[in-house]
Amino acid sequence: MPRRLWAPGHERVRRLTGVAENRPGAHAPKTQERTRIDGIDAARALAVLGMFVVHVSVDSFGLLDPDGAGQAVHDLVRGNSSALFAFLAGLSLALMTGRTRPVSGEPLRLVVVKVLTRALVIGMLGLMLDTLAVPVAVILTYYAGFFVLALPLAKLRAGALVSVAAGLAAVGPPLSFLLRQDLVPPRTPQGAVSSLSEFLLTGYYPAITFMVFVFAGMAVGRLDLGATAIRVRLLATGAALTASGYAGSWAALYVFGGLDRLAQGSGSSLGYPASIAEDPQLRENLREQVMDEAYSISGQVPTDSWWWLAVGTPHTGTHFEMAESVGQALLVLVACLWLAERARFLMYPLTSVGRMPLTVYTGHLFVLAVVVGVLGPMDWHTPWLLEWLVLGAVVFAVAWRLLLGRGPLERFLGLCADNTALLYQENRRERHGPPAP
Repeated sequence: MPRRLWAPGHERVRRLTGVAENRPGAHAPKTQERTRIDGIDAARALAVLGMFVVHVSVDSFGLLDPDGAGQAVHDLVRGNSSALFAFLAGLSLALMTGRTRPVSGEPLRLVVVKVLTRALVIGMLGLMLDTLAVPVAVILTYYAGFFVLALPLAKLRAGALVSVAAGLAAVGPPLSFLLRQDLVPPRTPQGAVSSLSEFLLTGYYPAITFMVFVFAGMAVGRLDLGATAIRVRLLATGAALTASGYAGSWAALYVFGGLDRLAQGSGSSLGYPASIAEDPQLRENLREQVMDEAYSISGQVPTDSWWWLAVGTPHTGTHFEMAESVGQALLVLVACLWLAERARFLMYPLTSVGRMPLTVYTGHLFVLAVVVGVLGPMDWHTPWLLEWLVLGAVVFAVAWRLLLGRGPLERFLGLCADNTALLYQENRRERHGPPAP
């Protein structure tokens, strides 16, 4: 008689890990204790709640002045939240594949089965959420693809992963520029992911940019995050990357003339004469127009001038933007690790959200779909919408965690992954026999 696939939790864990029951004569192998790191959950919550801020825009703020502090908060989290989300995806993958000591052999194959199952379910959920027609660039389908692309590097250690991330960060922006300039026609994405070229190059979260964040997160996940020396190094690296990203872009645009070159090109495309440099007011207007365009980019820079690679605004995929995003992700991670250890009670609401990011992210899109349906696509940005969304997410996450533990979608995702792994193991036993003792 075949074994049950949808087995109770403890029985399923014994089957997946091969740990024998505690009975006379049974020798259970030692297994590494897997404990959650509250600081990572807190950082993940900030990434999800930061995407709330971007999705509802400053017109939906109530507590903060939309033209003052609200706009500053929006500008701070735009781009950085999705980059932090991808960075933590890589970190989580490193934790699933052995933490500081990457697994190999059968344990790695089991993790691969689980991760691919999770990616399939998350990808399908992303496609379903895209049908809600909420004016939001759903990240989940991209997120699923990032896991698949990262799996071949799961056996690498921190140093090798840093090299991969740095290498892709170096060649990615000019390679993307050349490919989009000569091979891929520019187009505005119409949904989550509609083609391979959109996933890799032209979408809202192109893999050629976001895999840098994933690989960087994997490298950090291979480190001993409990060690003070490691945290100090991450803090220093994060500060250096952040400063170099902002300062480098500023120097390229304002010291080396990048902004004036872009302004001149913009003026030429609008039919202005080449003598616009003689009119200070016109030149300043064109410079402001270029920066407005830079802040409106969603995925990749235009390909009409190489000087676009000098900008460091969100979602541009330039060297400077990637340095800023990785640097700030490191700063957020270290701060959350420190606070979660020293203010556990105060951080409990945040860590609760971070324990069920898929549920919270999906839930807020359903809420937005209702709001847009009731108020209309033009009038749904109502004051205090952001605050109600954040409050609702925190209250739900805390209550669910206290009463039921794991988030509903996270529980479902775990069941799918565990039972697919069971099927995989049963199939291997039928083909190769039981593993050697």
